Amino acid sequence: MSDTREKPVGEISLDREGLFLEQTFTDLKAGSIQMLTPVKDDGSKDDSRAPLFVGEAHLMSPSGPVPVRCEIPAKTLSEAIDKFPQAVNVAVDRMIEQAKELQRQEASRIVTPGEVAGGPKIIV
Repeated sequence: MSDTREKPVGEISLDREGLFLEQTFTDLKAGSIQMLTPVKDDGSKDDSRAPLFVGEAHLMSPSGPVPVRCEIPAKTLSEAIDKFPQAVNVAVDRMIEQAKELQRQEASRIVTPGEVAGGPKIIV
């Protein structure tokens, strides 16, 4: 069991010091860039924090489109646009490595009698 516990709805609150205004920019072809501008709790821009940029693209696979989300290390939207292809490629490479690792783990897993491969043990 995990140490993290879910909070009841009544205990959930927003972090007033960590608010961002979300804006999405897209070319309607390759993908989109989400710019997260830091704001204060009155909605005014918070110049003490840097904006964050997140890229999103959908790559086609034999199983259909695969969404790819990635952080883009940039200080401006223009810089984020320039770094978008590299950030997506890094995210795709990471996804491929994770999939290969999962395949390696599954291939090296020992199946015991009474256990269905890839599933829980069957108890009769």
